[in-house]
Amino acid sequence: MEATGTDEVEKIKSKFMSAWHNMKYSWVLKTKTYFSRNSPVFLLGKCYHFKTDESGELSTDGSNFDKINTEISGNVEEFRKDFISRIWLTYREEFPQIKGSALTTDCGWGCTLRTGQMLLAQGLMLHFLGRAWVWPDALDIDNSESESWTAHTVKKLTASFEASLTAEREPKILSNHHRGTLKRNCDDSEMRNEVYHRKIISWFGDSPLAAFGLHQLIEYGKKSGKTAGDWYGPAVVAHILRKAVEEARDPELQGVTVYVAQDCTVYSSDVVDRQCSSVESGKADTKAVIILVPVRLGGERTNMDYLEFVKGILSLEYCVGIIGGRPKQSYYFTGFQDDSLIYMDPHYCQSFVDVSIKDFPLESFHCPSPKKMSFKKMDPSCTIGFYCRTVQDFEKACEEITKMLKSSSKEKYPLFTFVKGHSKDYDFASSPLPEENDLFSEDEKKRLKRFSTEEFVLL
Repeated sequence: MEATGTDEVEKIKSKFMSAWHNMKYSWVLKTKTYFSRNSPVFLLGKCYHFKTDESGELSTDGSNFDKINTEISGNVEEFRKDFISRIWLTYREEFPQIKGSALTTDCGWGCTLRTGQMLLAQGLMLHFLGRAWVWPDALDIDNSESESWTAHTVKKLTASFEASLTAEREPKILSNHHRGTLKRNCDDSEMRNEVYHRKIISWFGDSPLAAFGLHQLIEYGKKSGKTAGDWYGPAVVAHILRKAVEEARDPELQGVTVYVAQDCTVYSSDVVDRQCSSVESGKADTKAVIILVPVRLGGERTNMDYLEFVKGILSLEYCVGIIGGRPKQSYYFTGFQDDSLIYMDPHYCQSFVDVSIKDFPLESFHCPSPKKMSFKKMDPSCTIGFYCRTVQDFEKACEEITKMLKSSSKEKYPLFTFVKGHSKDYDFASSPLPEENDLFSEDEKKRLKRFSTEEFVLL
């Protein structure tokens, strides 16, 4: 009885905290973001120009399209469509209870796991859909100028939650959207893309069975001493994502692997070994690889000398973004304009959506408006991600990024390095094979515990 009472207290506490965080972060979708008309905007390797003869700023929510010419309006719309098409993963509430806790929400503690999910989702989108893909319904998302975002979103998510519970009908608020989808004459390619679009989102669903869902990531995190409700740093999340991809059983995911840099060093032979490891016959000769590089961009504060390098990285089409943020508040960085970074914010509490039902609503998985933040406000601890489809792509990326590292570094040593050979060739002890019931080797556990303090040796 005592245990049951404790569980009830935890559940009540969880509900109060969820309500508090929903109020606390409601501004996330209320505030507008303005972009300069005179500077290019970069989004995960794509460049957009909003330049006009007039000076001033431009809102990307569509509220002042009538004030600018058709050509620039089109470019803004292309940017909006591209941004909205990225997968947005935020705090959720009322999802199935996390094993070993009474938590049914990640509000207030799961933001780095969410930004890690977004980075991995972008890597999978590049793998299955390609960088040119955009969601055909992206611009149908309503920015709702007439009522507050909080009220509007509550209506949408209530309808979404009801649909996920009943699995009998689509939310009324989405009915027009779905009628439009049904009327669209989709060719085979569009239909295939939509299948993968939904499948990728379903892998990140908030249920114990989802390959990259919060429940699974927390289970892998336990092996490094983390539990539900703890703060997860960018480096720890990188290793958790690697293990999640490694353990994924979906046949579609057997052609993808993740490599995490060791002590700011990418060992080329280790990466190639991962790419050339066994893949399902008939699928591919090598695996695609997502390379994650935990780094630190300064001491207590971010060093502005790294700005040009970060901008250069976000200018690459095979960059899948950066897990970073402000101190103790994680964001998913996807681009930049001038000295400001463009990001997606996970700090918005949305209702659980059951992604196992047919035609589950997609709107809450796509962010309607980008946010910007000055680079100097960025926390120095972050993880940078790249996607390489083939060994040749990896070799080309090594060469390109190495040149970028050398040209942007004002210090004696670059932020991170690519070296030939295996890590064991440089006096690193080769990691023993993990035991069947232990997902991380002892060497990995030590590294994860060190990373959990977010203290890096600065070269």
